[in-house]
Amino acid sequence: MQKVIDYYFAPSSPWTFLGHRRFVSLAAQYGAGINIKPVDLLGRVFPAAGGLSVSQRPKQRIAYRAAELKRWRSHLGIQLNLAPKYFPVNCDIPSRMIIAADLSCGPAQALELAGRIMAGVWLEERNIADPDTLTRIAAEAALDGKALLAMADQPVVGDRYAEYTQEAIDKQVFGAPFYIYRDEPLWGQDRLDFLERALQAP
Repeated sequence: MQKVIDYYFAPSSPWTFLGHRRFVSLAAQYGAGINIKPVDLLGRVFPAAGGLSVSQRPKQRIAYRAAELKRWRSHLGIQLNLAPKYFPVNCDIPSRMIIAADLSCGPAQALELAGRIMAGVWLEERNIADPDTLTRIAAEAALDGKALLAMADQPVVGDRYAEYTQEAIDKQVFGAPFYIYRDEPLWGQDRLDFLERALQAP
């Protein structure tokens, strides 16, 4: 049976950033394909699932989130700015650009672009809602940023973004990153060990 993982995420999610490279490497290790599915996490998925944006959460949860990010940053040895300049940030344009890259260039390039966009938020203090910034990030991934930006504005990409978001809601996705493999849901980069066990099965 072919191994394919549905990958639901938002490019502004720090947890997605912490797990992205490890997830991509894990999928490659086990010969698994990745269905790349950016979703409107704050605008549609959170409201459907009862989630709240960081600023709306109780102070106890905000404090614990910061502690967990710091802990995982240290554990993984990954640099991450705990209070980036451009966060929260609207992810509609970068999400559509990732979809455009997937449709026009293929999943490998789309995953690379997604990783660089995440790094823009959590490492480089870049505003990923800004089209010029996104164009430069795409160029750094050896992609035609202007072409991707133009394609991102096309109905086919907007429809795909809406489709992925509704699909996530229908499949009871409630956070990011969210992986679904053979109908098994796994929420969070801290579940990659369980994903690996599933991938090891025949």
